[in-house]
Amino acid sequence: MSSTETHSPGFDLERRRAEHTHVLVVGPYLSERAMARAQGEGAGAGSALRTPEARLDEAAGLTRAIDLNVKGAVHAPLTQIRPATFLGKGKVEEIAEVVKAEECDLVMMDCALSPVQQRNLEKAFGAKVIDRTGLILEIFGRRARTREGSLQVELAHLAYQKSRLVRSWTHLERQRGGFGFLGGPGETQIETDRRLIQERISRIERDLEGVKKTRGLHRRSRQDVPYPVVALVGYTNAGKSTLFNRLTRADVLAQDMLFATLDPTLRGLRLPHGAKVMLSDTVGFISDLPTMLVSAFRATLEEVIEADVILHVRDISHEDTEAQSADVSAILHDLGIEAADQRRIIEVWNKADLLDPAQQERIINAARRPGPEERQQMVVSAVTGQGVDALLMAIEERLAEGRGRYQLRLEPSDGQGLAWLYENTEVMTRKSDPKGRQRLVVRVAPDRVERFERRFPEAMREGAEAAPRKRA
Repeated sequence: MSSTETHSPGFDLERRRAEHTHVLVVGPYLSERAMARAQGEGAGAGSALRTPEARLDEAAGLTRAIDLNVKGAVHAPLTQIRPATFLGKGKVEEIAEVVKAEECDLVMMDCALSPVQQRNLEKAFGAKVIDRTGLILEIFGRRARTREGSLQVELAHLAYQKSRLVRSWTHLERQRGGFGFLGGPGETQIETDRRLIQERISRIERDLEGVKKTRGLHRRSRQDVPYPVVALVGYTNAGKSTLFNRLTRADVLAQDMLFATLDPTLRGLRLPHGAKVMLSDTVGFISDLPTMLVSAFRATLEEVIEADVILHVRDISHEDTEAQSADVSAILHDLGIEAADQRRIIEVWNKADLLDPAQQERIINAARRPGPEERQQMVVSAVTGQGVDALLMAIEERLAEGRGRYQLRLEPSDGQGLAWLYENTEVMTRKSDPKGRQRLVVRVAPDRVERFERRFPEAMREGAEAAPRKRA
């Protein structure tokens, strides 16, 4: 638990309210044949790879992520989706009995419901109903820390609620996210003026445009002193923040819970031969991530879109690691990262410490084989540090593609030149001769070649047939 949550009276009140809210989690999952038909209708890329039990377990984990009291989880297999209630009549009646027996206040349906389906189920169950989209929005509302994150969550929430005027509108009065489905002062406000909602959406979009411009200025200032960007992406709870902390020695919130990180974090990182990069930690992805969230967080995810190297962090110990990987790849595709961009992706198979020795050996051998699109795969443990040095070398080698290597010699008195090299190039080797002169091999980024060649005109590029350059 973060200190911000611990000392926030608003969050404490929400947590106490949530802990007394009894929830039944329902997994209305299509059969394999029906799922095959649904793939063309936007079902999550990894859904077909998961067992119903695994999907239901994840849904319960999402529900507990905001401290709700899960009283039970029910698998409701479907052959088709009913327009009025999503579920068949018999299953609705069966679940209604469970809701009554367990005295549940809320039913979480692990699917996307239409407003009509949501209202009909509430009448049938005698309890409030929230779908997967609404729950993820509430989790994001709890996790948002920055003004930008809060605005993005509220914008997504408003877009979701716009067609659900019978829902609670407490989020219109909140400065940050929370439990719009748990009641509050807005619960009796059934008829909400669409014009007021649209005005609020327009105000948020204007505010976000200002934030986006500021972010763009920050990005351009980094480009003036250009450092490559390395972005961490992955399924929620894959260990991205723990790896971020291990690489940068930072103290970003890293917990064993879904969506521990929402707002992006940037830190500088030195690679083995001295090159500096900016490492970006981003929000975790999840199957069937609401479209409005992908849209709302597009500005935040620009760090991923424009990154020089993307580290796709996977929980290799998880039974659904392949399905999770498929979901992340689908979202990257939605962000515009196509097959041609796969070269800049390195798969990081994290949590190796949770595997037994035989499993570790099998995974390490599998990682040595090239992945899809010749993608590189690295086995690490962010907790123990296993494989992290090799990962840093892999990042450096990926960034080094297209960089020139130069040989040069410095006189003992040229301390400033040596300092310049360490600040602006990668010093691969450095040796001193008996007279104290330094013989170096350095690697230079394309955007710094001109400055380097002006500063060291006698340097020779490795592999070049030409003699050393002569400058006027």
